[in-house]
Amino acid sequence: MTRSRRAYRDADGHRVEGTWRHVFVRNADTYYLADLVIYADGALDTGTGGLTDLTGLAALLRSGRVATTVTDGARASAHHLAQWRFAEATGAIDAGTLLAEVADEIDRLNDRPDSTGRCLQAVQAYLADATEDNRLRVRERYLAVPEHLRVYALGDMDHRDGPLKILATAIGDTVEDYYYDDVVTPEMHAEAVEYFRDRDLHQARADVRIPPDGPERPGTAPLTVYQGRQDHPDNGVLQNGYPAILTIDGTTYPTLTHAYWALATADPAWRDRIAAAPDTYDVVELAEQAPRRPGWPAARLAVMTQLLRTKFAQHPSMARTLLATGDARIIYTALGSDYWTASGPQSSNWIGRLLEVVRSELAALDAGIPLPAAGGAELSDSR
Repeated sequence: MTRSRRAYRDADGHRVEGTWRHVFVRNADTYYLADLVIYADGALDTGTGGLTDLTGLAALLRSGRVATTVTDGARASAHHLAQWRFAEATGAIDAGTLLAEVADEIDRLNDRPDSTGRCLQAVQAYLADATEDNRLRVRERYLAVPEHLRVYALGDMDHRDGPLKILATAIGDTVEDYYYDDVVTPEMHAEAVEYFRDRDLHQARADVRIPPDGPERPGTAPLTVYQGRQDHPDNGVLQNGYPAILTIDGTTYPTLTHAYWALATADPAWRDRIAAAPDTYDVVELAEQAPRRPGWPAARLAVMTQLLRTKFAQHPSMARTLLATGDARIIYTALGSDYWTASGPQSSNWIGRLLEVVRSELAALDAGIPLPAAGGAELSDSR
């Protein structure tokens, strides 16, 4: 399965999600192992030049340019890795199966039911109205699942797809499976229906079950904090540059940004200049000129964590604003730092992540849940 192999491309400033799988691309009498990249908008990169779609892939398969079968004795190449000749070569899938798999991937990338999902939807329709037409629709959709995947569509290692295959087979016909080689009876149909009803009951119980440690995914929509913009009053206080005086070891700073960059240098004169800067833009310009503390890159994450804790400890109203974001993922956007912000696809979003950590600590305090002592040295501003 390719669903865990992530890829993407930029199209008109938008990120288009994708995934990929291996295929052979044939050039003359040599087969090259290549990546077939599948995008959510239906575009495909076959490695043969430019983007195509399912229709184009079908044409490439018909021409043999993209191959699912290989010939004994033919040369093969994995670029910059190895070359060999095929002997006793067998293909795992045919062209039609590959097209069906790619179509399924496009559906999954768009959070739509794939062929297996559509088959299970047909089962639900049959359970609600057990007509022959609805049963035949189950059969039709099951046969639309790529053949080599008609084993664990139910995700049940014990039953495999037995109940599904029985339901898809007419009474009096033989189940088309080496594992279930029986003539289907009315009793077998009834048992298959009972299997699906029990399965739905277990799923319903699982859906309402609350994990003992709490929800596994955020229940609140992601929140974006736009650093430097003041047109988002609800989350403006979460910005590092928001006016919020911090007092650290007797020294006051107009914003967290002032405090962070002042602490980044050990030179007292530079620290005083940074602390007195009229706005955060001046702070950054001064900080770029100031000498950095030895070992600062390794320590900066700890410093930022402590500064965020200090900010919300010294400003309870801002702490309430942070708590009000619930369990939302916080996306902190700004220009100039892939490390601290979510400014691009390779960004770390550390400020957003640390805001979530501090929010969790505030929630523990609010609920009266004691936190283990850190046991380390506290932030110091000694000169």
